[in-house]
Amino acid sequence: MTTDKALSPLTGKIALVAGATRGAGRAIAVQLGAAGATVYATGRTTRERVSEMGRATETIEGTAELVTAAGGEGIAVPADHLDPAQVRALIERIDRDHGRLDILVNDIWGGNHLIDFNTKVWDVELDRGLRMLELGVKSHIITSSCALPLLVRQPGGLVVEVTDGTAESNKAFRENFYYDLAKTAPIRMAFTLGEELKSVGGTAVAVTPGFLRSEEMLDTFGITEETWREGIKIQRHFALSETPVYIGRGVAALAADQGRARWNGQSLSSGQLAKAYGVTDADGSRPDVWAYLAEEAAGAEPSMDDYR
Repeated sequence: MTTDKALSPLTGKIALVAGATRGAGRAIAVQLGAAGATVYATGRTTRERVSEMGRATETIEGTAELVTAAGGEGIAVPADHLDPAQVRALIERIDRDHGRLDILVNDIWGGNHLIDFNTKVWDVELDRGLRMLELGVKSHIITSSCALPLLVRQPGGLVVEVTDGTAESNKAFRENFYYDLAKTAPIRMAFTLGEELKSVGGTAVAVTPGFLRSEEMLDTFGITEETWREGIKIQRHFALSETPVYIGRGVAALAADQGRARWNGQSLSSGQLAKAYGVTDADGSRPDVWAYLAEEAAGAEPSMDDYR
């Protein structure tokens, strides 16, 4: 689908989506492109090299092509965001190409293969746990440290920290010590960066999808996007699952919102973004699994139909 760039709200904006290979990162990149942005899509999996996740199907080149097809300009740049030299070179390239950076999306992760739920910290190999923290925390710190000097040259920059869960939902036990830290840290990063960006008119938020039907999740459940409802038989909350398009549309609407400073420092779910901006998932629904889980945890017996 192409769009009229003259009518696109993010025309002329430069975005970096760090971790845009698949899932939420890919969808966010594509939806920013659909809104007219130039999007640098980075990650470790290319058509020549596969990351430790071992998924060769999704690549940053594929994401960049989808961004361009959606109406933006997609630029694929291989980068390991744990390597400061690579990230600095990436930012230097954006600076040479455009002299500005308007939107930074930190969606770097790639650690699902390391998670052992229902474990105690003493049951998890230390190297395995620390790798999760490198992938989910250190990579975000390196990227923000290198990218923010360019982003703050102009007022109004936006930083989006993508994580799993909101500040409220992450008060609950997350069943793995290292995963809990890896997914709670970006929420605090958004709060702290929001405080720092105030002086230059910038905004930082943390966002989370709900029960995400990413490529990896569909494969894990042994289903496809066409047969996703079969997943409900395995996990009933799958009834409130969502495609990556949902969080992508929400973040694009946030980026185009001239009044987005009202969200500064907060953590927002895809369901909250959908309600605030009137966006829907690909099928026209508005699932809100986090709100449902909160009601369920409080002892209620809500109907899933009321949260989709």
